[in-house]
Amino acid sequence: MDTSSKQPTLLPAYLIVGEDLLKQRRVVERLRSSAAKLGDLEFNHDRFDGQSVTGADVVAACNTLPFMSDVRLVEVVQTDKMRKEDSEALVEYLACPSPSTVLALIAEKLAKNTRLYKAVAAVGKTAVIDCAPMKSYELARAVRSMAPAHGFTMTAAAADKLVEFVGADTVRIDSELKKIALSCAGAAAPVTDRDIESMVARTSELAPWSFVDALARRDLAACVNMYPRLGRNPGYGLLALCATRVRELILAKTIEQRGDFVPLERVLGGPSWRYKNHVSDARRFSLAELEGALVLLRDTERLMKSGADPDRAFMDWVVAVAGGRRP
Repeated sequence: MDTSSKQPTLLPAYLIVGEDLLKQRRVVERLRSSAAKLGDLEFNHDRFDGQSVTGADVVAACNTLPFMSDVRLVEVVQTDKMRKEDSEALVEYLACPSPSTVLALIAEKLAKNTRLYKAVAAVGKTAVIDCAPMKSYELARAVRSMAPAHGFTMTAAAADKLVEFVGADTVRIDSELKKIALSCAGAAAPVTDRDIESMVARTSELAPWSFVDALARRDLAACVNMYPRLGRNPGYGLLALCATRVRELILAKTIEQRGDFVPLERVLGGPSWRYKNHVSDARRFSLAELEGALVLLRDTERLMKSGADPDRAFMDWVVAVAGGRRP
């Protein structure tokens, strides 16, 4: 989608797919702006919900000639919720789409091997617009870069704190940034993490991976602070995650001691970002400590399942692992 020229060239169809709803919204806004440059959208814009609309209705809207305009814009939200027969109607339409209509299909998830995905992708190289959410390690940096557009700057710690309080929903993050701007826009000093604590309500559920990451860093204070925010009896759910992380750290430690320096992703599979801190975290432990942590976790699981207080048993293990002697 070219929005740089006065007369943008638009493809007959786009698939805007991904769970980042703010990114989705901005892509749709740019698409509407581009279409508006080609004519009045007041009489040439339809928006349907994939859960209730039929494929025939969407195709009929697409085949309708624009009124006093060069283009019609037809949007379908929740395209991934359409019934199979309705999505098949769109597949057939996309084999020979109307040259005077831009069809925007908006979905949170749509597999690349589906007929509808392939049909849109065949329209053009830029027909599929990825709105996948950012990885957790990318989000805080992106949040900090969003602040100047709202009229203020923020520290890295403030961005981290905002993500911690609000979660990964970029629409909610953008909404909070707008609220912060009412108090801080134009201020010379950047917004700090203390400012976030005073202005933003904590609404997000803590991800268990945050707890496991803190354990791997041997950050006992963070573990103690996070545990009550993980729901009821979170230890049961954390057992497997912690066991997996300890095994991964044992592998990282062993590889480094052997001098092999083989990337962990090559051994374990999965993306490299998943293991980006494993080597440095493994250095916080001796190999004996890691092996002992795994044995102790087995004993802790038995205690938890034999009538002992699960929270106390699990946190005793956390204290032993994170609060133990450093190598």
